[in-house]
Amino acid sequence: MTMTVGDFLVERLSEWGVTRIFGYPGDGINGVFGAMARAKGKIEFVQARHEEMAAFMASAHAKFTGELGVCIATSGPGASHLITGLYDARMDHMPVLAIVGQQARTALGSHYQQELDLVSMFKDVAGAFVQQASAPAQVRHLLDRAVRTAVGERRVTALILPNDLQDLPYEQPPRAHGTAHSGVGYSKPKVVPYDADLQRAAEVLNRGEKVAILVGAGALEATDQVIAVAEKLGAGVAKALLGKAALPDDLPWVTGSIGLLGTEPSYKLMSECDTLLMVGSGFPYSEFLPKEGQARGVQIDLQPDMLSLRYPMEVNLVGDSAETLAALLPLLEQKTSNKWRKKVEGWRSTWEKTLEKRAMVKAKPINPQRVVFELSPRLPDQAIITSDSGSCANWYARDLKIRRGMKCSLSGGLASMGAAVPYAIAAKFAFPERPVIALVGDGAMQMNNMAELITVAKYWRQWASPKWICAVFNNEDLNQVTWEQRVMEGDPKFEASQSIPDVPYHLFAISIGLKGIFVDREEDVAGAWEQALASDVPVLIEFKTDPNVPPLPPHIKLEQAKAFATTLLKGDPDEAGVIVQTAKQVLGAVLPRKK
Repeated sequence: MTMTVGDFLVERLSEWGVTRIFGYPGDGINGVFGAMARAKGKIEFVQARHEEMAAFMASAHAKFTGELGVCIATSGPGASHLITGLYDARMDHMPVLAIVGQQARTALGSHYQQELDLVSMFKDVAGAFVQQASAPAQVRHLLDRAVRTAVGERRVTALILPNDLQDLPYEQPPRAHGTAHSGVGYSKPKVVPYDADLQRAAEVLNRGEKVAILVGAGALEATDQVIAVAEKLGAGVAKALLGKAALPDDLPWVTGSIGLLGTEPSYKLMSECDTLLMVGSGFPYSEFLPKEGQARGVQIDLQPDMLSLRYPMEVNLVGDSAETLAALLPLLEQKTSNKWRKKVEGWRSTWEKTLEKRAMVKAKPINPQRVVFELSPRLPDQAIITSDSGSCANWYARDLKIRRGMKCSLSGGLASMGAAVPYAIAAKFAFPERPVIALVGDGAMQMNNMAELITVAKYWRQWASPKWICAVFNNEDLNQVTWEQRVMEGDPKFEASQSIPDVPYHLFAISIGLKGIFVDREEDVAGAWEQALASDVPVLIEFKTDPNVPPLPPHIKLEQAKAFATTLLKGDPDEAGVIVQTAKQVLGAVLPRKK
């Protein structure tokens, strides 16, 4: 049988090591789908319910495995639906390839049905490489270059295939002028700064008496090296959200997350340090870093355009985090004083008590902090946790404790709603034997995540372990935005935009063959987690949580306090509950908890 362009594409992707593609079919890409069927399982196809979710899955696959993520969609709306998930990958520097269909070459330019200018549409999100094929002999080098660019530069790329081209017989490029003859293969290089630059960095770090380290996603594969450097420098370490799994939280000098969703010890660490080492992080909020001129800075990143961007660094090192830290370590002097380290550990110890007190504050009906606080000690080894954007990300950032061997992630740079469930699905396909838990707000569930539960119902029986849990925080409120309106804008909750319907999510799960659990009493939270973790069927736990529990920032600024006071003066529809819960949370940090 003659090999078609579609057949060649599938075979070539397999040669590149691609084993799984996420997507949704359509007539604009049928030639490639037919080829996947003929390849008889050489590449697994995972059918999402929506192309945006497929792109999120491809992004998550790249995050959790380090491999190329691939998504596929038809022409027109199928292609345009991919955009949000692809931006998630682009913002978090993930290697993802989008393969999309297009109308027939003879129809282009005729205002044909589903004819969009896809090259222009993808030009920003896939600006590193986006091309539309026009001849069979061109497909080889377009695919090779798209893959190599994606994995080599950690970027999003896109390949557009007109539908008539996909079914044509494949042709190798002729040996002639105007052709390209590409090949398969990419080996990640060892990237380490010059010795002189490492020495300059060591001099800065050795002089520091109060060293703070901030790690991000770029440090996820450098856990041992970060620990060794931190021990030598007597440093405290804060974690950007995407670097949450870079260090285990059982280390007493790890201060946890940083930023609006961060911890008080991380805020103090940055406020009082005299030296900052930033490793593999593009953490965006400069106001949570040291004041300019307060600390000397060293930064390590693979991408030069991310260096000295958030804080004016004295030494900027382009390099792989693990390799660069390993090369730097012998140049560092062991700190003889542990005064700074003890101070950091004291902040962390006090914060842990504060977190527990806040989690145990009574709410109506459930304190959302308690949901994650009770999950944390029950997490199985090797668990993978995903979080959506919204108020649930606060509790994920602060109350969830990561141990060695665990993985976790969320939509970082894009901070998009709707990523937690597709992330959790991709994680389960990549690691079917590991427990996976998604933390999701009710807004994201209603937006697009409920439909992806159907994807779980479709596939779960083929997973090595059925342990897949979706925890929904049902508070009938777009809660993060509600609190941002109150604290940042000084406006009361705008019910027309913020209140959302009460949906029985657990019953929907049951209706499609999953296990559903409903919890509306705080004393039942721990037991519900234990029941879900013991289930031999994927589970949705619906926690009925209180929207008036404030996601307090690590430090309340005067302008935030004024805005909040203005909100109450204007009259908030939930004013009584807001005042009570805010008082409880603030006082809960200083008053002893009743036994």
